[in-house]
Amino acid sequence: MFGIRYPNVTTRFVILCIVVGLAVVAAVSMYRSYGTTQSSGDAPHAEASSDGWADDNVREVQEKLREGGFFLGEIDGAYSTELAAALGRYQIRNGLPITGQLDLETSNALSVKPAVTANATSRERSSETWRQLRKGEHQKRNDTRVARSAGTNETISSRTGMPPQESSSLPAPIPNAKPASAPPAPAHSSSANDIGTERVRDYVGAFVLAGLDPQVGAEAEFFADRVQYYDEGTIGRENIRRDLQRYAARWPERRFWLAGDIRVEPQNGNRVRVTFPLRYELRNGRKHSSGKIAKTIVLEPTGDDLEIVAVNERKAN
Repeated sequence: MFGIRYPNVTTRFVILCIVVGLAVVAAVSMYRSYGTTQSSGDAPHAEASSDGWADDNVREVQEKLREGGFFLGEIDGAYSTELAAALGRYQIRNGLPITGQLDLETSNALSVKPAVTANATSRERSSETWRQLRKGEHQKRNDTRVARSAGTNETISSRTGMPPQESSSLPAPIPNAKPASAPPAPAHSSSANDIGTERVRDYVGAFVLAGLDPQVGAEAEFFADRVQYYDEGTIGRENIRRDLQRYAARWPERRFWLAGDIRVEPQNGNRVRVTFPLRYELRNGRKHSSGKIAKTIVLEPTGDDLEIVAVNERKAN
């Protein structure tokens, strides 16, 4: 009655062996799958996570930008939108091509290695970069000074040492050189007195970078619903977007950099006029155009943001 029945024991043993065997096969399969995933790049390598930069190079760039007050993030060797925005900030203050990337000119200025590649990911990140610059969060965190009250003019010196451009009214447009344009707006009340000088620099940098965004016409977000637009009178934002798209199609390769000081002049109400010398290089196959203009934008606070209500430019020496 209490004896062991061997046939039952044998059956149970066979079943146990099958279960153990299946478990082993599953474990091996999972291990191989994990190894394949690791080697295929799903877990980022140092270079992939840094957009073509080596981690030690990213750290060096972060340290140098932090020393200059351009970067306030962690020194962690990780490429980020905040770091790209810091590069754009550094470029506009040092008269370098405004790209938001560690290009050859910027790497030489910082005495670091250039990025291994400007790949598709870095190009797609460009819209995040100019949006970060436009928000002006860096200035808020850095507690920068604000612009002087209405009735006084202020010149924002860049490190290029160029004299400010004089402007008494919106300058006459020039054909063929309509470089970059500028970013959007939340809701909260502000005034011209709240527009800090460093924020204006960042805004100009964001405005230029938006003109290089792979999403052509993205810089239309910088404009108000109705804008005094060059010699075309007052037009709507969608018409501006179409004009920007035509311009990008005419000149698919574009480079811009600040060529001197930024001049800020309070206007009636809560507006400010910002004039800055901008150097440009435009290419379309064998066609090429280059030169320097004095670009003027009139900014109006809207909430915590700024928007462009007028834009024009004239040729500069």
